[in-house]
Amino acid sequence: MAAIKSIQEKYMGEALKQAKKAYTLGEVPIGCVIVHEGKIIGRGYNRRNTDRNTLAHAEITAINKASRHIEDWRLEECTLYVTLEPCQMCAGAIVQARIPEAVIGCMNPKAGCAGSILNILEMPQFNHQVSVTRGVLEEECSSLLKQFFAELREKNRREKEMRLQLAAESGSPQTQDPSFP
Repeated sequence: MAAIKSIQEKYMGEALKQAKKAYTLGEVPIGCVIVHEGKIIGRGYNRRNTDRNTLAHAEITAINKASRHIEDWRLEECTLYVTLEPCQMCAGAIVQARIPEAVIGCMNPKAGCAGSILNILEMPQFNHQVSVTRGVLEEECSSLLKQFFAELREKNRREKEMRLQLAAESGSPQTQDPSFP
């Protein structure tokens, strides 16, 4: 059991490296790797804002790369490692790709579809179910996200203060009369 946990932590560590790439771009730090026969064949990190593309999620990018690598849309002998519980789109893509196993770092109670809001990965109504392991390097995955959002809130607060200060210095009517529309 310790060997399995060690392997899972190794690959989740690789997914965290991908998440940190997203972080440096100012993206929500989510990373993903796909492993086949002990080798990483697909990597991805969140790039939605950078690419201005709704589909630029870590899991979708990693699935695309893994499919190109093995030259098949079916990833039946692969394991997906992702730092944050997949959304509905990514969970659906994991099922569609026939990935048999997903390892998740931390859960997403606001948008997760691998057990939080829905559990698309393990729904018996679908023709494919995914075996799910949750909580691998959970603290590291969660801490990275918490740090990102704390910094984002602080940045937004500073920008708001700057806008208010500039408006006050320019004599904007909005700063002189609070009832001004």
